Amino acid sequence: MDILTQILNMNAGGAYGGGKAGGAFDPLTFAMKPQVVIRALCWLFSIVVFGCISSEGWRTDENGKEVCLYNGDGMACKYGNTVGVFGFLASMAFIVGEYLFERMSSVKSRKRYVMADMGFSAFWAFMYFIAFIYLWSQWSSAPMPPGGVGASNMEAAIFFAFLSIFVWALCAFLAYKRFLIGAGDEFTSAFETDPANVVHQQAYTSYSMDNDNDQYSTSPFSGQQQQQQGMEQQGMEYQQPTY
Repeated sequence: MDILTQILNMNAGGAYGGGKAGGAFDPLTFAMKPQVVIRALCWLFSIVVFGCISSEGWRTDENGKEVCLYNGDGMACKYGNTVGVFGFLASMAFIVGEYLFERMSSVKSRKRYVMADMGFSAFWAFMYFIAFIYLWSQWSSAPMPPGGVGASNMEAAIFFAFLSIFVWALCAFLAYKRFLIGAGDEFTSAFETDPANVVHQQAYTSYSMDNDNDQYSTSPFSGQQQQQQGMEQQGMEYQQPTY
């Protein structure tokens, strides 16, 4: 629930949903960030995928040749390993990037990082989707290995490849949410600093102040008082004619 609350309140803080640059580093707060928690899951799932395939994904046949347990398709084992290894390295790189993100004082640097995070995460979610379909289709038509050795590892690799689709897609969603926050801040800043908007705001403010001053400086009864004073002066100056 705490992580979900942090995801919903990502707009609090500095530019692009991050903290203020130069702030004090709190390891516990950093470890509880949604981006860090989900990246840690990406890192863990990637270890399981390439670990299961590389440890028991191959067996030696009667001719002494290495054969992949995924229906003898060596490309399936290699592709699963590749996606897992690069996912493992990318997850570590983005965790380090989250640490550096809080210390980026340049808004442009934060924007580049968020865009790279969003693009790569979406792409790797798609790569894991291909890996899941590829491995599952090959495993469904593969014969059971002798003694069932390695079967549980192959199924675990498929299962965690399936889970990796969602965690990488969630990383892309969080990066997209960050991008929207930053784009909104840039639009507001640009609108407030636009010279045309500043001139219009100043003109409107000046016009409002002039109208207020005119309204409150002139009494509504001043015209009637002046008319009465004029009539009294005429009455005092009038002299009765002598006959």
